[in-house]
Amino acid sequence: MSKKADKGAEKAEGKKGKKKGKGSGDAGGPSVAAHPRASYQVRRAKGWGGIIGFILAAYFSYKAGVPTADLGMRALIAGIVGYMLAWACAVTVWRHLVLAELRAVVESASGGRGNDDMIPARAPDASAAAAE
Repeated sequence: MSKKADKGAEKAEGKKGKKKGKGSGDAGGPSVAAHPRASYQVRRAKGWGGIIGFILAAYFSYKAGVPTADLGMRALIAGIVGYMLAWACAVTVWRHLVLAELRAVVESASGGRGNDDMIPARAPDASAAAAE
């Protein structure tokens, strides 16, 4: 192979390595994107948010007598805003739901016994319980 081909292969490997390490989401922690139901529901909420924002802005602009070009621009902007707002709300809700599901799994695995607070530092001391 020529030197030029070797440099091209090295650049391609370098780019792949950068993509892999940056924001890949393989940290092993809970993730909304990795949850089977959450990703579907977030996509669905984004779609409905965009459609509803678009329709509401178009309707109210039409009722106000706004020219057609301005009506379209307002509707598009409102659709984008609705999309982003719905995305933020859906991700926030699903973050809480994913954490609640994880807590439920931990509690069911422990058989309902143990620390109800889930924070080991605040767990009741065994020696204090034996002294009573």
